[in-house]
Amino acid sequence: MHVWLEERQLHLGAEAVVSAGLWMGRDAVLKVRQPRLWRHPDLDQRLTASRISVEIRLLHRLAQRGFAAPRLLAADVDAAWIVMTRARGRPLIEVLRDSESELIDSVLEAAGEAIRALHAHGVAHGDLTTNNMLWDAEEGICLIDFGLGRIDSEVEKLGLDLQVLSECLSASHPEHATAMDSVLAGYQRNRDRQKPAANEVVQRLETIRSRVRYHT
Repeated sequence: MHVWLEERQLHLGAEAVVSAGLWMGRDAVLKVRQPRLWRHPDLDQRLTASRISVEIRLLHRLAQRGFAAPRLLAADVDAAWIVMTRARGRPLIEVLRDSESELIDSVLEAAGEAIRALHAHGVAHGDLTTNNMLWDAEEGICLIDFGLGRIDSEVEKLGLDLQVLSECLSASHPEHATAMDSVLAGYQRNRDRQKPAANEVVQRLETIRSRVRYHT
């Protein structure tokens, strides 16, 4: 990829390597999916290609709807890489650790609004953590990393999105005991007409929480 100039590595994980750099002179992020060595190579290639294809479709859908997420610049499904625009902002995990409580409440409510907008577009994120949300004072919340996402409006999948975030907030940010309450306030603020309705998803979240408590 002679049009890519790497500046620094952002993340090295089991699923992918993510780097910041320049794509044809433009600030961008390169995501290269890692092979899963324990899988048969043919199966791994098929699954990886399928996963990247889904992520590409998600990014296209969100771009068409003007949703705050990275924009797709280039991709190679066979080579397992995607180049996206570089989103502005600080990871929410840092904001929650460094900021005053008044700002945190408003940021979390904005996060809830963004998640509801995502769900209203028929997309489940699949990995809603405070690492995968960016906050910028001018541009607000931007969701990133749709590698586990799917086009799905099923209430269970959307409720699971909220459950993942709830568990993340409890585990990583226990000092903010009411953080999820602020998220849910934002999630239910705008009365859109998309199905399932916001209150249905929140009710399903409570059902999921009850199941989790029952099995622990």
